[in-house]
Amino acid sequence: MISNLIGSQWRSPDVEGSLPIYNPATGEVIGQVPMSGAKEVDEAVKAAAAAYQSWSHTALMERVRLMFRYKALLEEHFEDLASIITRHHGKTLEESRGEVRRGIEVVDFACGAPTLLQGRTMRDVSAGVDQDLYRYPVGVCAGIPPFNFPVMIPLWMFPLAVVAGNTFVLKPSERTPLGATRLAEIFVEAGFPEGVLNVVHGGSEAVNALLVHPDINAISFVGSALVARHVYKTAAEHGKRVQALGGAKNHIVVMPDADPEITVPAILNSAFGNAGERCLAGSVAVAVGRAAEGLLGPLAEAAAKMVVGPGDQPGVQVGPLIRADHRDRVAGWVDKGVAEGAELLVDGRGQISRQGFFLGPTILDNVTSDMAVGREEIFGPVLSIARAATLDEAIGQANRMALGNMATIFTQSGKAAREFRERVEAGMTGINVPIAQPFAFFPFSGWKGSFYGDLHVHGTDGIEFFTRKKVVVTRW
Repeated sequence: MISNLIGSQWRSPDVEGSLPIYNPATGEVIGQVPMSGAKEVDEAVKAAAAAYQSWSHTALMERVRLMFRYKALLEEHFEDLASIITRHHGKTLEESRGEVRRGIEVVDFACGAPTLLQGRTMRDVSAGVDQDLYRYPVGVCAGIPPFNFPVMIPLWMFPLAVVAGNTFVLKPSERTPLGATRLAEIFVEAGFPEGVLNVVHGGSEAVNALLVHPDINAISFVGSALVARHVYKTAAEHGKRVQALGGAKNHIVVMPDADPEITVPAILNSAFGNAGERCLAGSVAVAVGRAAEGLLGPLAEAAAKMVVGPGDQPGVQVGPLIRADHRDRVAGWVDKGVAEGAELLVDGRGQISRQGFFLGPTILDNVTSDMAVGREEIFGPVLSIARAATLDEAIGQANRMALGNMATIFTQSGKAAREFRERVEAGMTGINVPIAQPFAFFPFSGWKGSFYGDLHVHGTDGIEFFTRKKVVVTRW
């Protein structure tokens, strides 16, 4: 049974319930995660609140020195973190290394706190009156990351919070808790004071306890659209600031002039990387006009040849899904798509019979936005192919989605690219790139049902979210 971090102590909570932690590539149980509840959450919040009294007044340069130390230790344990991700999530080692790198980039950004946390000042705003703006921490913050990026997304949350002077309670995904546990161990090793970061493992009971706890001031969440709405509504009703990132149904528009040597590998990466379990996965490829003629054959041929297997084996391109029930649910979406009239170009369901939680790359053709597979998030290695006569029609298809996380276009036309950029209703927009993922110094900017709140994660939005402003007007 893994332990919670409360203050300076790793404690095995006195709870009856636990869930297995799996290696998805084999189906083997590799540990147990405790189902902590309101009692354990309260212990963690009290430890964080006690630490806040001194941490919030710790000199900024001392906080930054500790963050630099944390960054150095993360680099030192880079391969260890990547192997932990692959072991209990299943993604390939190459994908895990990419995840760790993107997480560390946010720590890099946090190390710029002396500039990021600066306020503003103006003299003589009125006769003999000066005005100053200072940034203060908001208090105890909490983070609830998803299963699919067990290292990267926690690093989107607590480094910015703590360098700004807040303390933090992290509730990792109960399906992939080992990454966050290792991050916390390294955090303690870096020398941060006790209680600055606390870790509570659990499920929905722990989440709901965080959302309503009177001593938590800010909640950062990443997960499904349905749960994001619940987190936003509940936490906001209890007076907390909230950033809640939800699901996605991302469209990839392929124009007739798109370069197939760039487009086909990019779509494979977008749709089937991380086994499709990411909110920036390309879910629907929209072939505009005659684009389908040169796209479908090479795409289907390449997808059928992708190597499916355990993520720690050389040459593997697509790892397992997180659980057997999730794999079966994704396979059910394929069944539903065929029943709705989609044509099955590549069928990855033959991988289900092997040991582990595998489903191979799957492509459905002639999908429309009226079909469930054309509008609902599947969260697996399933790509839908849709058709559009014009760019205007393709943009309309994307904009009919209730979610607006990402949309990309492949074209050699600057005019088409600019029109797409201006009109598509997605907060992260790509031009000739497979994944429009912002770097750490820009916000992760989902729109519509893909985000609830005002300030997004990381970038300067993250600094704004984890600080509150005080304006001082002075006359001497």
